[in-house]
Amino acid sequence: MLERLDTLWTSLPDYGRSTAWTLVVTVGLILCVALLTLWERKVIGWMQLRRGPNRVRLLGLLPGLGQPFADVIKLLIKEVVIPARANKILFRLAPVIALIPAFAAWAVIPLSPEVVISKADAGLLYLLSLTSMGVYGVIIAGWAANSKYAFLGAMRSAAQMVAYEIAMGFALVGVLMATGSMNLGKIVQTQAGGMLSWNWFWLFPLLMVYFISGIAETNRAPFDVAEGESEIVAGFHVEYSGIAFALFFLAEYANMILISALTTVFFFGGWQGPFEGWPLLGATFLGQPSFLWLALKVFCLLFLFLWFRATFPRYRYDQIMRLGWKALIPVTLVWIGVEMVMLVYRVGPWSRPWFH
Repeated sequence: MLERLDTLWTSLPDYGRSTAWTLVVTVGLILCVALLTLWERKVIGWMQLRRGPNRVRLLGLLPGLGQPFADVIKLLIKEVVIPARANKILFRLAPVIALIPAFAAWAVIPLSPEVVISKADAGLLYLLSLTSMGVYGVIIAGWAANSKYAFLGAMRSAAQMVAYEIAMGFALVGVLMATGSMNLGKIVQTQAGGMLSWNWFWLFPLLMVYFISGIAETNRAPFDVAEGESEIVAGFHVEYSGIAFALFFLAEYANMILISALTTVFFFGGWQGPFEGWPLLGATFLGQPSFLWLALKVFCLLFLFLWFRATFPRYRYDQIMRLGWKALIPVTLVWIGVEMVMLVYRVGPWSRPWFH
Protein backbone atom coordinates (compact mmCIF):
# COMPACT_ATOMS: atom_id res chain seq x y z
CA MET A 1 0.00 0.00 0.00
CA LEU A 2 2.77 2.43 0.97
CA GLU A 3 4.71 1.60 -2.18
CA ARG A 4 1.61 2.30 -4.29
CA LEU A 5 1.10 5.67 -2.58
CA ASP A 6 4.78 6.53 -3.06
CA THR A 7 4.54 5.67 -6.76
CA LEU A 8 1.40 7.79 -7.09
CA TRP A 9 3.08 10.72 -5.35
CA THR A 10 6.21 10.61 -7.51
CA SER A 11 4.07 10.39 -10.64
CA LEU A 12 2.33 13.69 -9.85
CA PRO A 13 3.59 16.76 -11.72
CA ASP A 14 5.22 19.56 -9.75
CA TYR A 15 2.07 21.67 -9.65
CA GLY A 16 0.11 18.65 -8.34
CA ARG A 17 2.53 18.13 -5.47
CA SER A 18 2.55 21.86 -4.69
CA THR A 19 -1.25 21.91 -4.61
CA ALA A 20 -1.34 18.90 -2.29
CA TRP A 21 1.18 20.45 0.11
CA THR A 22 -0.75 23.74 0.00
CA LEU A 23 -3.90 21.95 1.17
CA VAL A 24 -1.99 20.08 3.88
CA VAL A 25 -0.32 23.25 5.19
CA THR A 26 -3.57 25.28 5.11
CA VAL A 27 -5.63 22.68 6.97
CA GLY A 28 -2.82 22.03 9.43
CA LEU A 29 -2.42 25.75 10.10
CA ILE A 30 -6.14 26.21 10.76
CA LEU A 31 -6.10 23.30 13.24
CA CYS A 32 -2.97 24.71 14.91
CA VAL A 33 -4.69 28.09 15.31
CA ALA A 34 -7.69 26.42 16.94
CA LEU A 35 -5.51 24.49 19.37
CA LEU A 36 -3.34 27.56 20.02
CA THR A 37 -6.36 29.46 21.37
CA LEU A 38 -7.00 26.61 23.81
CA TRP A 39 -3.33 26.36 24.75
CA GLU A 40 -3.19 30.10 25.42
CA ARG A 41 -6.15 29.99 27.78
CA LYS A 42 -4.73 26.93 29.55
CA VAL A 43 -1.25 28.45 29.94
CA ILE A 44 -2.56 31.77 31.23
CA GLY A 45 -4.90 29.91 33.58
CA TRP A 46 -1.97 27.86 34.86
CA MET A 47 0.11 31.00 35.45
CA GLN A 48 -2.80 32.73 37.21
CA LEU A 49 -3.70 29.69 39.33
CA ARG A 50 -6.99 28.83 37.63
CA ARG A 51 -8.12 26.01 35.37
CA GLY A 52 -8.99 27.55 32.04
CA PRO A 53 -11.47 25.80 29.68
CA ASN A 54 -12.34 22.39 31.14
CA ARG A 55 -15.97 21.66 30.22
CA VAL A 56 -16.36 21.01 26.49
CA ARG A 57 -14.97 17.61 25.58
CA LEU A 58 -14.12 16.40 22.07
CA LEU A 59 -15.14 12.78 21.43
CA GLY A 60 -14.93 12.11 25.14
CA LEU A 61 -11.25 13.04 25.30
CA LEU A 62 -9.50 15.64 27.44
CA PRO A 63 -11.79 18.21 29.11
CA GLY A 64 -11.69 21.53 27.31
CA LEU A 65 -10.34 20.08 24.04
CA GLY A 66 -13.60 20.82 22.24
CA GLN A 67 -13.70 24.48 23.33
CA PRO A 68 -12.02 25.93 20.18
CA PHE A 69 -14.44 24.05 17.94
CA ALA A 70 -17.41 25.17 20.03
CA ASP A 71 -16.18 28.76 19.64
CA VAL A 72 -16.00 28.32 15.85
CA ILE A 73 -19.57 27.02 15.69
CA LYS A 74 -20.76 29.92 17.86
CA LEU A 75 -19.10 32.50 15.62
CA LEU A 76 -20.38 30.84 12.44
CA ILE A 77 -24.02 31.05 13.52
CA LYS A 78 -23.80 34.62 14.81
CA GLU A 79 -25.13 37.39 12.58
CA VAL A 80 -22.60 39.59 10.80
CA VAL A 81 -23.84 43.10 11.55
CA ILE A 82 -22.69 45.79 9.10
CA PRO A 83 -23.11 49.42 10.26
CA ALA A 84 -25.64 51.38 8.22
CA ARG A 85 -23.17 53.99 6.93
CA ALA A 86 -20.19 51.68 6.51
CA ASN A 87 -18.51 51.04 3.17
CA LYS A 88 -19.97 47.57 2.77
CA ILE A 89 -17.50 46.29 0.16
CA LEU A 90 -14.37 47.32 2.05
CA PHE A 91 -15.94 46.29 5.36
CA ARG A 92 -16.25 42.73 4.05
CA LEU A 93 -12.88 42.80 2.29
CA ALA A 94 -10.74 43.94 5.25
CA PRO A 95 -10.72 40.60 7.18
CA VAL A 96 -9.66 38.78 4.01
CA ILE A 97 -6.80 41.23 3.40
CA ALA A 98 -5.61 40.68 6.97
CA LEU A 99 -5.82 36.89 6.72
CA ILE A 100 -4.36 36.08 3.29
CA PRO A 101 -0.73 37.19 3.98
CA ALA A 102 -0.58 35.04 7.13
CA PHE A 103 -1.32 31.94 5.05
CA ALA A 104 0.37 32.88 1.76
CA ALA A 105 3.75 33.38 3.48
CA TRP A 106 3.99 29.63 4.14
CA ALA A 107 4.57 29.04 0.42
CA VAL A 108 8.31 29.71 0.82
CA ILE A 109 8.92 28.37 4.34
CA PRO A 110 10.88 25.07 4.25
CA LEU A 111 9.20 22.53 6.53
CA SER A 112 11.92 19.90 6.12
CA PRO A 113 14.91 19.27 3.80
CA GLU A 114 12.51 17.85 1.17
CA VAL A 115 9.24 19.69 1.82
CA VAL A 116 8.69 23.27 0.66
CA ILE A 117 5.84 24.49 -1.52
CA SER A 118 7.93 26.98 -3.50
CA LYS A 119 11.73 27.11 -3.72
CA ALA A 120 11.70 30.75 -4.75
CA ASP A 121 15.17 32.32 -4.79
CA ALA A 122 13.63 35.66 -3.77
CA GLY A 123 11.68 34.16 -0.86
CA LEU A 124 12.92 36.84 1.54
CA LEU A 125 11.57 39.64 -0.65
CA TYR A 126 8.30 37.72 -1.02
CA LEU A 127 7.96 37.57 2.77
CA LEU A 128 8.76 41.26 3.23
CA SER A 129 6.12 42.24 0.69
CA LEU A 130 3.47 39.96 2.22
CA THR A 131 4.03 40.94 5.83
CA SER A 132 3.73 44.61 4.91
CA MET A 133 0.28 43.92 3.44
CA GLY A 134 -1.27 43.20 6.82
CA VAL A 135 -1.38 46.88 7.71
CA TYR A 136 -3.81 47.52 4.85
CA GLY A 137 -6.37 45.17 6.39
CA VAL A 138 -6.13 47.07 9.67
CA ILE A 139 -6.50 50.51 8.07
CA ILE A 140 -9.37 49.46 5.81
CA ALA A 141 -11.22 47.80 8.70
CA GLY A 142 -11.01 50.94 10.82
CA TRP A 143 -11.94 53.33 8.02
CA ALA A 144 -14.72 51.29 6.36
CA ALA A 145 -16.65 50.88 9.62
CA ASN A 146 -17.35 54.65 9.73
CA SER A 147 -16.68 54.72 13.48
CA LYS A 148 -14.30 57.13 15.14
CA TYR A 149 -13.35 54.53 17.75
CA ALA A 150 -12.50 51.92 15.13
CA PHE A 151 -10.59 54.53 13.12
CA LEU A 152 -8.53 55.63 16.13
CA GLY A 153 -7.65 52.01 16.89
CA ALA A 154 -6.67 51.47 13.26
CA MET A 155 -4.38 54.51 13.24
CA ARG A 156 -2.64 53.40 16.43
CA SER A 157 -2.13 49.87 15.13
CA ALA A 158 -1.00 51.02 11.68
CA ALA A 159 1.58 53.46 13.06
CA GLN A 160 2.94 50.76 15.35
CA MET A 161 3.11 48.15 12.58
CA VAL A 162 4.90 50.50 10.17
CA ALA A 163 7.48 51.46 12.81
CA TYR A 164 8.31 47.87 13.69
CA GLU A 165 8.31 46.68 10.07
CA ILE A 166 11.34 48.89 9.49
CA ALA A 167 13.21 47.26 12.38
CA MET A 168 12.23 43.80 11.11
CA GLY A 169 13.46 44.66 7.63
CA PHE A 170 16.85 45.84 8.88
CA ALA A 171 17.17 42.67 11.00
CA LEU A 172 16.58 40.57 7.88
CA VAL A 173 19.28 42.56 6.06
CA GLY A 174 21.66 41.23 8.70
CA VAL A 175 20.46 37.68 8.05
CA LEU A 176 20.98 38.19 4.32
CA MET A 177 24.54 39.40 4.92
CA ALA A 178 25.31 36.36 7.09
CA THR A 179 23.84 33.75 4.73
CA GLY A 180 24.34 35.27 1.29
CA SER A 181 20.95 34.09 0.03
CA MET A 182 17.29 35.15 -0.07
CA ASN A 183 16.13 31.54 -0.49
CA LEU A 184 14.82 30.35 2.87
CA GLY A 185 15.89 26.76 2.24
CA LYS A 186 19.47 27.88 1.60
CA ILE A 187 19.34 30.12 4.68
CA VAL A 188 18.57 27.03 6.76
CA GLN A 189 21.28 24.99 5.01
CA THR A 190 23.95 27.60 5.75
CA GLN A 191 23.27 27.10 9.48
CA ALA A 192 24.34 23.44 9.40
CA GLY A 193 26.75 22.28 12.09
CA GLY A 194 24.79 22.32 15.32
CA MET A 195 23.28 24.93 17.57
CA LEU A 196 26.45 27.03 17.77
CA SER A 197 26.39 27.41 13.99
CA TRP A 198 22.87 28.84 13.98
CA ASN A 199 22.51 32.55 13.36
CA TRP A 200 21.30 33.32 16.89
CA PHE A 201 24.89 33.13 18.14
CA TRP A 202 26.38 35.73 15.80
CA LEU A 203 23.23 37.79 15.24
CA PHE A 204 21.81 37.79 18.77
CA PRO A 205 20.92 41.53 18.82
CA LEU A 206 19.11 41.11 15.49
CA LEU A 207 17.28 38.07 16.89
CA MET A 208 15.99 40.13 19.81
CA VAL A 209 14.97 42.99 17.52
CA TYR A 210 13.21 40.65 15.08
CA PHE A 211 11.25 38.76 17.73
CA ILE A 212 10.22 41.88 19.65
CA SER A 213 9.16 43.50 16.38
CA GLY A 214 7.22 40.34 15.51
CA ILE A 215 5.27 40.58 18.76
CA ALA A 216 4.47 44.21 17.97
CA GLU A 217 3.52 43.33 14.37
CA THR A 218 0.91 40.87 15.61
CA ASN A 219 -0.53 43.45 18.06
CA ARG A 220 0.05 41.09 20.96
CA ALA A 221 0.64 42.04 24.59
CA PRO A 222 2.45 44.10 25.74
CA PHE A 223 2.05 45.91 22.38
CA ASP A 224 -1.73 45.53 22.00
CA VAL A 225 -2.52 49.23 21.65
CA ALA A 226 -5.35 48.51 19.22
CA GLU A 227 -7.55 48.17 22.28
CA GLY A 228 -7.95 51.69 23.61
CA GLU A 229 -8.05 52.15 27.37
CA SER A 230 -9.88 55.47 27.01
CA GLU A 231 -12.50 54.21 24.53
CA ILE A 232 -13.10 50.82 26.20
CA VAL A 233 -13.46 49.19 22.78
CA ALA A 234 -11.67 46.41 20.88
CA GLY A 235 -9.91 48.73 18.43
CA PHE A 236 -10.08 48.62 14.64
CA HIS A 237 -12.38 45.56 14.60
CA VAL A 238 -14.84 46.81 17.20
CA GLU A 239 -17.73 46.88 14.68
CA TYR A 240 -17.14 43.32 13.48
CA SER A 241 -19.13 40.30 14.64
CA GLY A 242 -19.62 36.65 13.78
CA ILE A 243 -17.37 35.06 11.19
CA ALA A 244 -15.95 38.45 10.11
CA PHE A 245 -14.53 38.95 13.61
CA ALA A 246 -13.34 35.32 13.59
CA LEU A 247 -11.22 36.03 10.49
CA PHE A 248 -9.35 38.81 12.33
CA PHE A 249 -8.95 36.44 15.26
CA LEU A 250 -7.64 33.72 12.92
CA ALA A 251 -5.21 36.16 11.29
CA GLU A 252 -3.74 37.21 14.65
CA TYR A 253 -3.00 33.67 15.78
CA ALA A 254 -1.82 32.58 12.33
CA ASN A 255 0.62 35.50 12.39
CA MET A 256 1.90 34.35 15.77
CA ILE A 257 2.71 30.94 14.29
CA LEU A 258 4.23 32.61 11.22
CA ILE A 259 6.53 34.91 13.22
CA SER A 260 7.67 31.95 15.35
CA ALA A 261 8.39 29.88 12.23
CA LEU A 262 10.31 32.70 10.54
CA THR A 263 12.36 33.34 13.70
CA THR A 264 13.20 29.63 13.72
CA VAL A 265 14.22 29.65 10.05
CA PHE A 266 16.31 32.83 10.22
CA PHE A 267 18.01 32.40 13.61
CA PHE A 268 17.57 28.85 14.97
CA GLY A 269 18.45 26.62 12.03
CA GLY A 270 14.93 25.72 10.92
CA TRP A 271 14.72 21.94 10.62
CA GLN A 272 18.41 21.46 11.55
CA GLY A 273 19.15 19.24 14.56
CA PRO A 274 20.87 20.90 17.53
CA PHE A 275 23.80 18.46 17.66
CA GLU A 276 24.47 18.04 13.95
CA GLY A 277 28.18 17.43 13.34
CA TRP A 278 28.94 16.72 17.00
CA PRO A 279 31.18 13.62 17.48
CA LEU A 280 28.94 11.65 19.86
CA LEU A 281 25.40 12.85 19.13
CA GLY A 282 25.64 13.92 15.48
CA ALA A 283 24.67 10.52 14.10
CA THR A 284 21.66 10.14 16.43
CA PHE A 285 18.21 11.69 16.03
CA LEU A 286 19.46 14.75 17.97
CA GLY A 287 21.73 15.59 15.05
CA GLN A 288 19.49 14.69 12.12
CA PRO A 289 17.43 17.31 10.25
CA SER A 290 13.70 16.81 10.67
CA PHE A 291 10.36 18.61 10.60
CA LEU A 292 10.03 17.72 14.29
CA TRP A 293 12.89 20.08 15.15
CA LEU A 294 11.16 22.92 13.32
CA ALA A 295 7.89 22.16 15.14
CA LEU A 296 9.62 22.00 18.54
CA LYS A 297 11.37 25.34 18.06
CA VAL A 298 8.14 26.99 16.88
CA PHE A 299 6.38 25.53 19.94
CA CYS A 300 8.94 27.09 22.32
CA LEU A 301 8.73 30.52 20.66
CA LEU A 302 4.91 30.41 20.73
CA PHE A 303 5.10 29.76 24.46
CA LEU A 304 6.96 33.07 24.82
CA PHE A 305 4.02 34.86 23.16
CA LEU A 306 1.66 33.40 25.76
CA TRP A 307 4.07 33.98 28.63
CA PHE A 308 4.44 37.67 27.75
CA ARG A 309 0.66 38.14 27.62
CA ALA A 310 0.25 36.61 31.07
CA THR A 311 3.00 38.63 32.76
CA PHE A 312 3.80 41.96 31.07
CA PRO A 313 1.66 45.07 31.55
CA ARG A 314 0.62 46.98 28.43
CA TYR A 315 2.99 49.75 27.33
CA ARG A 316 1.85 53.29 26.77
CA TYR A 317 1.64 54.30 23.12
CA ASP A 318 4.52 56.78 23.38
CA GLN A 319 6.71 54.09 24.99
CA ILE A 320 5.97 51.69 22.15
CA MET A 321 6.85 54.22 19.46
CA ARG A 322 10.00 55.30 21.30
CA LEU A 323 11.16 51.68 21.56
CA GLY A 324 10.64 51.10 17.83
CA TRP A 325 12.18 54.28 16.47
CA LYS A 326 14.85 55.14 19.07
CA ALA A 327 16.01 51.72 20.27
CA LEU A 328 15.36 48.84 17.87
CA ILE A 329 16.20 50.58 14.58
CA PRO A 330 19.52 52.01 15.88
CA VAL A 331 20.47 48.57 17.27
CA THR A 332 19.97 46.97 13.84
CA LEU A 333 22.00 49.67 12.09
CA VAL A 334 24.87 49.32 14.57
CA TRP A 335 24.93 45.52 14.27
CA ILE A 336 24.90 45.68 10.48
CA GLY A 337 28.06 47.78 10.85
CA VAL A 338 29.53 45.12 13.17
CA GLU A 339 28.71 42.50 10.54
CA MET A 340 30.64 44.51 7.96
CA VAL A 341 33.72 44.36 10.21
CA MET A 342 33.27 40.61 10.72
CA LEU A 343 32.96 40.19 6.94
CA VAL A 344 36.26 42.01 6.34
CA TYR A 345 38.12 39.88 8.91
CA ARG A 346 36.27 36.61 8.04
CA VAL A 347 34.88 36.11 11.54
CA GLY A 348 31.84 34.01 12.45
CA PRO A 349 29.57 32.95 9.56
CA TRP A 350 31.96 34.54 7.06
CA SER A 351 34.70 32.07 7.97
CA ARG A 352 32.72 29.15 6.52
CA PRO A 353 34.12 27.60 3.33
CA TRP A 354 30.96 28.16 1.27
CA PHE A 355 31.18 31.94 1.84
CA HIS A 356 34.48 32.11 0.01
